[in-house]
Amino acid sequence: MEAATAVRVGSAAAASTSHPCVSKWSGLHRVCTARRTCRRDGLSWRRDSNSLRIFANAVAREFTKVNETRLNGAAKVEGKKIPGGTLEEFANGLNVGSRMTHPVHHEKNTATLSTWIAALATAVLAVEKQRRISDAAMAHKLVALDTLRRGKLVENDLVYRQTFVIRSYEAGFDKIASIETIANLFQETALNHVGLSKFVGDGMGTTHAMMRHRLIWVVTRMHVEVDRYPVWGDVVEIDSWVAAEGKNGMRRDFIVRDYTSGEVIARATSTWVMMNQDTRRLSKMPQEVLAEISPYFLDKQCIKNNNCNKIKKLNDDAPYIRSDLVPRLRDMDMNQHVNNVKYISWVIESIPQSLLVAHELASMILEYRRECTPSDVVQSLSCPDTHLSSGSFKNESPLAHGGLDGSPDAVSCSSGALKNATISSSTTGPVEYTHLLRMQSSGADIVHGKTKWRVKDRYVAAAH
Repeated sequence: MEAATAVRVGSAAAASTSHPCVSKWSGLHRVCTARRTCRRDGLSWRRDSNSLRIFANAVAREFTKVNETRLNGAAKVEGKKIPGGTLEEFANGLNVGSRMTHPVHHEKNTATLSTWIAALATAVLAVEKQRRISDAAMAHKLVALDTLRRGKLVENDLVYRQTFVIRSYEAGFDKIASIETIANLFQETALNHVGLSKFVGDGMGTTHAMMRHRLIWVVTRMHVEVDRYPVWGDVVEIDSWVAAEGKNGMRRDFIVRDYTSGEVIARATSTWVMMNQDTRRLSKMPQEVLAEISPYFLDKQCIKNNNCNKIKKLNDDAPYIRSDLVPRLRDMDMNQHVNNVKYISWVIESIPQSLLVAHELASMILEYRRECTPSDVVQSLSCPDTHLSSGSFKNESPLAHGGLDGSPDAVSCSSGALKNATISSSTTGPVEYTHLLRMQSSGADIVHGKTKWRVKDRYVAAAH
């Protein structure tokens, strides 16, 4: 009887714990290891009631652990009973004494513990199965999320392509996407592109060598041309790539297409250089940085006739001035700098609002001269190029509301009646402006800019 009992206990426990997932369960693995050690040393549960009690307590602890593992309600084994009470009660009652000396008592106890070990192994298998299902589902979700937030590499993996849907909050009163929306999509595309590159160290385009040299990227020039703005609900496809720009710079270009028709609706090019993040001074590009990024360069330009004419600097005689512009916390990017798109908003702040009703930005060139910190107060100046060339505004009195509603190129509209605005046939041509962002206190230049505006299609039709 003793030999038969030992065989049954050993085979039952071995069968219950032979699955590889069960062996990964640390607690049950310890129980099995202790059992094997006990048998190797010439002991057995049948001959050592104290070992039997220890094993039973170990199994009880593992049941508690399994019960605490909540995976969609799987492997829930609490409430199970055995003759004489719960497993804990059974284990605590296994004391060295006369009840263990009788072969019948021993066979009963060892068989009971073997049953519990088998039940524990089944529970562990259920937990592991549910975990594999959950891990597979999570992996599928991560792949789906990655597909949603990331695009793909094309043209020998040198061009990054991503699609976007124009949301309602990215469009204006006329359901047309704003220039800030386009610029934000450029920024998102660029960051997602570098996020796919192995040389990137921090996800913001900074390479490993740049991090060692304490260098970061800063934009010095942005040129955007928009042929047609997408509207709410449109899907656009943006391609972006990088190229060398001089000895120490990098150029990033963008092409925006209508996803449905494939029509190119916008183009942009930007120039980037390196700055030491401690001294805040521009830096030459180290050779090791160039070695990291040069394999990703693509010699292709989206704006071939990139206007490099010097932008004339405005002064206090500019007719349209907007003061007291302060960067807020939401204007800071992940590098703790004022976001590049915020400068575009500040440039437009001093454009006459009545001009913006019927006109849209056709092209924009911004030259960045200085960083802006959260404590700075900014002033935005704008002047139509027709006024700039003639100087006719110099002897005029200051316009009402800072000139924001007095542009000779503006439409006529009553307050709040944006849809009822009218425009004369003499003002349907393009309008060009020169801009300056400067520190309000010191007058130090932040951004020089040039913009060209065209009348929106519906106003051109109305004028004729």
